Amino acid sequence: MALKKEKNLQTFPNPNLTSGYTVKFEIPEFTCICPLTSQPDFAVIQIEYVPDLVNVELKSLKSYFWAYRDEAGFHEAVTNRIFDDLFGLLTPRYMKIVAKWNVRGGIYTNVEIEKFNNKKKENNANEP
Repeated sequence: MALKKEKNLQTFPNPNLTSGYTVKFEIPEFTCICPLTSQPDFAVIQIEYVPDLVNVELKSLKSYFWAYRDEAGFHEAVTNRIFDDLFGLLTPRYMKIVAKWNVRGGIYTNVEIEKFNNKKKENNANEP
């Protein structure tokens, strides 16, 4: 079955809730559209997170990124949207996204976002 361009991210249960392991992805051929020139923008997107209850499913992640090929957005807005979508879906213990955008007008742009999740787990809500 062919992969569809859709932003329907899926998750699966974290197979090791007691481990603070790190998951890292690199999307080397990310593409979206420049909102000013309508030309394609290219980036390498690096995602790093420490899962809590769930992990992101890779096929849905690939489809999610593929859907951006037809969307316009500034580097900063696109990077923040990706971060917000993934952080909201996963509520990880920690997440960092680095978007390394290809040169435009002689300038390379790197956008980095990093956040720790300080929310206590529900099963530990009564602990001090």
